[in-house]
Amino acid sequence: MKRNPITVLLVFLLWVPGLYAVEKQYQTGKVVNLEQKSRTRILYYQVDTPITKDDPYYQISVQVQDTVYVGQYAPRHSADTLPGEWMVPGAEVRLRLEKHYMFLTRPEGRELQFEITKRSAVAPAQKKPEPPSPKQ
Repeated sequence: MKRNPITVLLVFLLWVPGLYAVEKQYQTGKVVNLEQKSRTRILYYQVDTPITKDDPYYQISVQVQDTVYVGQYAPRHSADTLPGEWMVPGAEVRLRLEKHYMFLTRPEGRELQFEITKRSAVAPAQKKPEPPSPKQ
C-alpha cells in the first residue's frame, strides 16, 4: 500500500492545530481564604499504640467570576511554603481550571496543582440603588 506524501502532509497540517485547541486558557481569580492545616497519619502500631505523624497541607479558596473553588495542596516537604502574595485575602492570582484540579501560577511562572474539593456559587454583587435626585 503506497501513500501519497501530499495526502499525509495535508492530514498532518489539519491535525496539528487541533492539539493547541485543547489547551485551557488562564483566568484571573481572587484569593478568598488561605489556611495551613495538617492531617494526622498513622505510621505503625507499637503494642496497640499508634505512632502518628502530622502531614501539613494548604487549603485555598479562590473566587472566579460567580464561583468559589476550594482546593488542597500537599507540599513535598513540610518546609515548603506558598507565595506571600497569596496570604492576603483579595489578592489576584492566575489560574487554569480542569475538572478535578486547579493550577495556580506562582509569580515566577511555575504552576502549583491544587485538588478541587468543593465548588460553590456566589451571588453576584448587588449594585446599591442610587438616591433619588432632588426635583427642581
